[in-house]
Order: sequence, then C-alpha cells, then structure tokens
Amino acid sequence: MRRGGPTGPTGAVIGRAFQLLEAFSAQRRALTLSEIARRADMPLSTVHRLMHELCAWGAVERGEDGMFRIGLRLWELGALAPRGQGLREQALPFLEDLSQITKENVQLAVREGTEVVFVERIAGSGAVPVLTRVGGRFASTATGVGLVLLAHAPAEVQEEVLAKPIERYTGKTVTDPARLRRMLADVRATGFAISDRQVTLDALSVAAPVQDGQGQVVAAVSLVVHHGSTSPLALAPLVRTSARAISRALCPPL
Repeated sequence: MRRGGPTGPTGAVIGRAFQLLEAFSAQRRALTLSEIARRADMPLSTVHRLMHELCAWGAVERGEDGMFRIGLRLWELGALAPRGQGLREQALPFLEDLSQITKENVQLAVREGTEVVFVERIAGSGAVPVLTRVGGRFASTATGVGLVLLAHAPAEVQEEVLAKPIERYTGKTVTDPARLRRMLADVRATGFAISDRQVTLDALSVAAPVQDGQGQVVAAVSLVVHHGSTSPLALAPLVRTSARAISRALCPPL
C-alpha cells in the first residue's frame, strides 16, 4: 500500500527509495534489478543508481547470486520503534504463558492507519495454520485483533474503513458495514472480539485490547484456534487476562 511521504527534491528521492523498498514482499523477498524496476514502475537507470545508494547504506543487500534482499540496517531501525519491539518485549512473557497454557497460536498486533500490523506471533504445537506473519499487515475488518483495534479507533478511522469496499476472504467474512458496526459496538461492550472463519474456514480467533497507562488501546492480543475445537466464550477470559497483564506491564510505576 502506497503511503504519502515528504515533498520537494529531497522528498522525491526519498519517495522513490521507499518505492523500491516496497517492491519487496513476503512472497518476493529476493529480486533482480529489472524485477525491482518493473514492480516499482521506474526506469532501470534510476533504479540502478538508487539501489547502489541503498546498498551502501545497508537498507538492501546484494547476494552472490546477484539478487537484492532487504538489509539488516532496516531491521535495526525497526527494532527501535516503541510500538513494535518495545511493546513486544513487555508483552512477550505473557504471550508465552498464554501459548504454553493453550498450545495455540498467540498474536500481538497494533493499528497503523486502517490496517493492523503484527508485531509478534507464537505458533502452538499442532495449531491451525494462519496467514499472518510478524511485520505483516492485514485488513482490520476480518481478524480478531483487527476488530478490537478498529472498535477502539477514532471515529474517522472507522468511517474510512466502513466507507470502502470490504475485502472478502471466505464465505463467512462480514462485509456488510451495518453488521460490522454492530460487531464493533459488541467488542466495546464485552471487552473482546470473535472472528469466526472470516480469514480461513478452519480458524477462529478471540482477541482483547491492550491499554497503556492513560487507558488508550494501543494493541490487541489474540488466540487463533481450529474452528469447532472449543467455545470462543471459554477462550475469552484467558485472552482478556493476558491483555490486562500486558496492560499493567505497560503502565509506568508510580
């Protein structure tokens, strides 16, 4: 997804550099120079010059096979993001406890704009396969964590999401804005969200909000289980307890 950037001559260069980096994806982690140029829709000569600069800085690396890959320098910078690595470090002990208790998939996500970004995922032994990955983005309307974060998002964010066509992943995906509004109201009232086969037909997730010291919802934690393996209402207390524990860990001491 393209996002706005700085303007002016320097901003234009930075914007083109971001375009090159966005050519990479979870499905295409290694690309040739010509593939990057085609995916970024930029002249090969411009891509050659900018990729040389990105390589020198460490944002990308070129392997012996001639393919370009994202460099460790970006990982180092990403680790400084307080909503990513800092949140993950505070939450990880409680996520691990939840994973050990349930043996299921445990996820932690934050909202960025109208999407959710997953900052941690622990795969349980024999747990249902999921489409999410750490650092990956997903629509906020289908997943449990997405519904929690959208329910507590500003009204203008909710309206922006509900005004657009809502992506359908399965026959169970809720795409009706009126029904989604009711679901978001239920999330705020009950303190948890249930996503039943909305992303894949074999998975169900239960999620709860994580709050900071000011009571603002800054993240969501979820369990993802096989559909039909247990009642979501039985999972809700476990997820809410973990979310509250992470919330307490985020609160600064008095």
